[in-house]
Amino acid sequence: MKRIFILMALSFLTLTAYSQEKDWAGFSRYAEANKSVVEQPEAVFLGNSITDGWAFVDSEFFTRNNFVGRGISGQTTSEMLVRFRRDIIDLNPKAVVIMAGTNDIAQNNGYIALENMLSNIESMCELAKLHKIKVVLCSVTPCVQYPWRKHIDCATLIPQFNAMMKEYAEKNGILYLDYYSALVDERGGIPQKWTTDECHLTLLAYRQVLEPMVCEAINKVLKTRKAERFIAPLPAE
Repeated sequence: MKRIFILMALSFLTLTAYSQEKDWAGFSRYAEANKSVVEQPEAVFLGNSITDGWAFVDSEFFTRNNFVGRGISGQTTSEMLVRFRRDIIDLNPKAVVIMAGTNDIAQNNGYIALENMLSNIESMCELAKLHKIKVVLCSVTPCVQYPWRKHIDCATLIPQFNAMMKEYAEKNGILYLDYYSALVDERGGIPQKWTTDECHLTLLAYRQVLEPMVCEAINKVLKTRKAERFIAPLPAE
């Protein structure tokens, strides 16, 4: 739990620094780390704080599976699209796991229509296809209320956007990974055992829900026989 709060604080400071340096899309965040990626990654995970926090609190999951985390806390689909070439294509992964959209809904960079959010997702998927990178397109995870944008009806908008992504994925032969249904409770939020603040996830949520699901999805898109990728034991609840 303490590590989550530390991560959120560090992410906030990092984003503040980006803003001051006018590095809008966060190119500098992984510039040095990208140089050290020599072996072709099985998958690169692109996302916001959910992905950023995942690679931080369960780094062994990424390292032992040859996965690479490229999440940046607070980012929108527009920012991810802009850095897609540097943080995904240039690493030449076999697959990309995209989880994006919640910060657009939260209006972190101002209002954006759901249709325009989807257009950014579509562009990322098209770039991946052009470079022969398989795509796992993930749903936005549930949130009953954004702690930093309490006036936004995210409990309604998130499932609406997920439905749009799912329809797009099905029409274009892209694997859609439905984390939302696996995590959501009767309120439209996340059960307390899996969240720190009604939005971000605990280590238990990553290991119990997300990791088994994403390993199965990556195996499917890569057509590998790795039925058992590394997943660490569940932490004490």
